[in-house]
Amino acid sequence: MNDHVTDPATDPATEAFVTHRNLLFTVAYEMLGSAADAEDVLQETWLRWVEVDLEQVRDQRAYLVRITTRQALNRLRALQRRKEAYVGPWLPEPLLTAPDVAEDVELSENLSLALMFVLETLSPIERAVFVLREVFDFGYDEIAAAIDKSPSAARQIAYRARQHVDARRPRTPVSREETRAALDSFQSALATGDLQGLLDVLAPDVVFVSDGGGFKLAALRPVVGAEKVLRYMAGSVEKAGGVFTSTPTMVNGNPGLILRVDGVIDGVLAFSVDNDLVTGLYYVRNPEKLTRVESETPLTSR
Repeated sequence: MNDHVTDPATDPATEAFVTHRNLLFTVAYEMLGSAADAEDVLQETWLRWVEVDLEQVRDQRAYLVRITTRQALNRLRALQRRKEAYVGPWLPEPLLTAPDVAEDVELSENLSLALMFVLETLSPIERAVFVLREVFDFGYDEIAAAIDKSPSAARQIAYRARQHVDARRPRTPVSREETRAALDSFQSALATGDLQGLLDVLAPDVVFVSDGGGFKLAALRPVVGAEKVLRYMAGSVEKAGGVFTSTPTMVNGNPGLILRVDGVIDGVLAFSVDNDLVTGLYYVRNPEKLTRVESETPLTSR
């Protein structure tokens, strides 16, 4: 007599998890800003999902997102303690993304390092609610179930988080073409050492945020103002030595640059743009955060 063996390909729990895996990863990453932590959250989600009686689950996608959100909230609270001891500003881990992420305008805007840097200023519960509502368009009943609050409480948290974020991000969305044009001007000036060209593309109140994590030289606090940013960048290039090159790429669904010194990745530079000028530069140099910039990470809002 043959023992019955469940084929993972036809196992309903496995099938549902695999179907929604990219969404679950995107939810966890958007909440945490760390791919490694998002992967850990998915592992924890899987362990809880296989214990669920699927016959009692009406909406598998919503249920999986609920588990992921709860696990991500737990991880986010622990991560906050790590961030308090972090050397200098903490930037999200940049991800190399496929063109389809950029085509989802809302998703790419919310995945930008500029916005995710703003999300760092929210409390864990505010960030969870903002992500579920603004990025993934979940209803307040679903959000309430995920965070163990009432729908009205979820609505209030969402309103508060949105106000906080809106006060800190650009007033009007910027097209990819506008961002790309500003980036092209920036890259050209950087490549030729044209300091005036760089100054011309930087907004007067541009902010430069760098993350070395204590492993690489980086400013311990944001550098503000076009001339100060220019001086800091020129000094950094000089200290780096070697041959400095930049390559256009898609970071978190948005145009960015991979910077190399003598062919070795030094860091990833992401941008925020407004009125054809660069308003924010986000430079990730921490080697621990540069493991996902040479192969694409699939992200989705659906």
